[in-house]
Amino acid sequence: MESNQSIENNKTLKLNTKNTLYIGCAFFSILMLWQMYNNYCPLFLDYLLRKKYGESNEFIIGIIMAGDNALAIFMLPLFGSLSDKTNCKYGKRMPYIVIGMILSALFFPLIAIMFYIESLLGVIIMMAVILIIMNMYRNPAVALMPDVTPKPLRSKANGIINFVGYLGAILAGGLALFLKIAKDSSITNWEPTNKGNAILAFCIASFFMILAMLLLIFKINENKLLKENQEDIEYGEKLSETLGEVSENKPLSKADKKNFIVLLIGVLLWFMSFNAIETFNSLFCKKILGDEGIASTIVIILTISSILTFLLAANLPSKIGRKNTVLIGIAALAIGFVIILLYFFFNGVFNEEYHQLIEKNNNQLPFSVIPIYICIALCGAGWALINANSYPMMVEMSSRNNIGKYTGYYYTISMVAQTITPILVGIIMYKSESSLKLLYIYSAILMILAFLSMLFFKEKKHQKISSKKGLDALDVD
Repeated sequence: MESNQSIENNKTLKLNTKNTLYIGCAFFSILMLWQMYNNYCPLFLDYLLRKKYGESNEFIIGIIMAGDNALAIFMLPLFGSLSDKTNCKYGKRMPYIVIGMILSALFFPLIAIMFYIESLLGVIIMMAVILIIMNMYRNPAVALMPDVTPKPLRSKANGIINFVGYLGAILAGGLALFLKIAKDSSITNWEPTNKGNAILAFCIASFFMILAMLLLIFKINENKLLKENQEDIEYGEKLSETLGEVSENKPLSKADKKNFIVLLIGVLLWFMSFNAIETFNSLFCKKILGDEGIASTIVIILTISSILTFLLAANLPSKIGRKNTVLIGIAALAIGFVIILLYFFFNGVFNEEYHQLIEKNNNQLPFSVIPIYICIALCGAGWALINANSYPMMVEMSSRNNIGKYTGYYYTISMVAQTITPILVGIIMYKSESSLKLLYIYSAILMILAFLSMLFFKEKKHQKISSKKGLDALDVD
């Protein structure tokens, strides 16, 4: 059940959209940083590995990316539980969020500086440092929303949080598009023509992190919000969509445990699928398609379509349920990946003569990219439907006092996926002559498996409610 709703005893629950937008500032910082990380770091590693060892290797790049992510597997549940138990005048989550955002802003440009001085070890170390810092506050930043939001309103609130976060991703995509580190059209042995662009891009990102942090500090008083929303939060607990009763000191029912496991499997599979594209798409566009700029355009289209979906599909879960909404999202991604794959195949992208054709065509792609962008927009809409609803499905099984713990479950399994998938994709590409050409096949297969797994999730029948539609659903005062 979502949105403004009049239910038994004429009790009305209303989402405070303005506060939810401010809470989303932390997620803005996280997604902006994450997108910058995925856009630039594989290219940094590709160039520095070639410079140091004479050749690059996707498998080694995958190991380095996954090695950083592995740290988060232990940190996410740790800081989720720590923030659950924290009790100070600034709240449970805000101390972690503010400290994490400050440290991220200070250390993030050092990745680009290490690339500028061509230190492979320095880049790897700073990538690890940034990931550690980010995972200090990622769990508390996400858990703050369900802390202050009644259960029936969390999908809409999470959509707003993601809306703000994806604005950060658009900013990162724009920086990568306009501040390229390579202007040449060489595919295999490209050379950076403007390493200073990387430093500028990373410094701009840090500046926006500071702005987001200041907005969060001055607009959100965590303890005050909890006190103001106490009655609605308690009422929301009675409207839980779990199959059994949820209590901090009581284990989940057998049916809810099954749902918990099914959801974790689904999260693992769709993050493995999507993260493969996130991690390796910049290299795919550079080495296979022959146009680095396409990767940045894909990021922008993906995030814009996601934002529109967050706004226009805010009430879809209240009509068809969270499970069906997630299934539609997974199907959209799987279909998008398959169509892109077929489009590449029928346009000869995977043929040996393709690169020669690009050279004869003055380094211009010999086909229209519009169908690719349309499919990416479909994928962005699907990803938004998944993200807006899957996390609320997880914390629906939590009590008010262990939201951080269940947030830890959700993001730990997502980070496990992001640890496994770079290694697995790297191995597949290393073992096969097709190399990066297998990227979209890998992602499509995993997304189909995610769809099949979520069919086993049992959703409680919920009362159909009337709610505002489209942009009006945001209820901005």
